[in-house]
Amino acid sequence: MTSGAARGTNGAERRAFWICMAGAVLFIAAINVVNALSWMQEEPDVAPWVVWVTECSSSLVSVALIWIPWLVLVRLPLDRPPLWRTLAIHAAVLVAFSAVRVTGFMSLRVVIFEALGRPYEIGSWLDRYVYELRKDAVYYTMVMVCFWLVRERILGRSTPAASKAEPATFDIRDGAKLVRAAVSDILAVSSAGNYAEFHLADGRKPLMRASLASLETKLAQHGFVRTHRSWLVNAARVTELKHEGSGDYAVTLGGVVAPLSRRFPDALARLRGG
Repeated sequence: MTSGAARGTNGAERRAFWICMAGAVLFIAAINVVNALSWMQEEPDVAPWVVWVTECSSSLVSVALIWIPWLVLVRLPLDRPPLWRTLAIHAAVLVAFSAVRVTGFMSLRVVIFEALGRPYEIGSWLDRYVYELRKDAVYYTMVMVCFWLVRERILGRSTPAASKAEPATFDIRDGAKLVRAAVSDILAVSSAGNYAEFHLADGRKPLMRASLASLETKLAQHGFVRTHRSWLVNAARVTELKHEGSGDYAVTLGGVVAPLSRRFPDALARLRGG
């Protein structure tokens, strides 16, 4: 059973989150120790406290900000089409993430060094941002890919056969009411402000307080495709694709007609291919 608020799904998401966080913290700690020991071996004249404060400040800020890649990944999985837009958004987040991280650990070093009676030489902030951005690009990419693989594995996307034992259902929390619908009976889902409107085969349209992005993540394994920034459609229930001009289409699913924007070419290719 799948549910936007179901305990099983949330439990799997939390488990994936904590596994990723633990792995990231261990990785950052290991790199911190290796860097510090290598620095002290290569430059024995440098005071050990300078080495450890410098390395640990960077690691502490990295750990404090590690939730950012996770949050971005949940809202924007690496395989979300179109790929160029997904990568462009992640690149923009990387630049912002690196800037915040550098500002954080540089400020922390200034405070600690001054507290210990030794001014910290900052130098050029721009040079530091550029230098750290190159390293952060590798770090962010590794973390994001690892998070994505772990999350995909735990949420069960790699084992869809398990859902074949019984019909998949989705719990729609419409206010105080719970509507349990077979996934195959959900024709489409559209955005309605802070809510998502489910278009069911029997004509019902229950509302659930949830973002379309979060529902896309949960329903992708059941064949739902994002055709518009405000629409998800069940690819298995599409009965007609009608060209509307300028690269846009109208998607018919029973009694529901959903838009297919030219901004989602992968969705068009998938629906054409069945």
